[in-house]
Amino acid sequence: MEELVQIKCVACRKGEPTATEKEIAEFLPQIPEWRIVEHAGIKRLERTYKFKDFSQALSWANKVGQLAEAEGHHPALLTEWGKVTVTWWTHKIGGLHRNDFVMAAKTDALD
Repeated sequence: MEELVQIKCVACRKGEPTATEKEIAEFLPQIPEWRIVEHAGIKRLERTYKFKDFSQALSWANKVGQLAEAEGHHPALLTEWGKVTVTWWTHKIGGLHRNDFVMAAKTDALD
């Protein structure tokens, strides 16, 4: 199995299928700190990263933003004092796609 962090995101079109349960079971072990959450009926990947203070959290959130721009896939970022919560899902298909798991792995690599 190819490591998620080595995969480049591919353009996702509206109407593509969401990740299957089999795919999710294959991808999740590569990103063990992430959890699947559901908001408004949409499955998403979410993880909260801890930092010493707001300045470090903001600096790291900017790195996530740069990564997102480079890959053309963008998360929801919540930056607070001492922590950043990152949430990945694919808006066009209303759920999880392989790209979301790829980006979660790449986000972990920023640590």
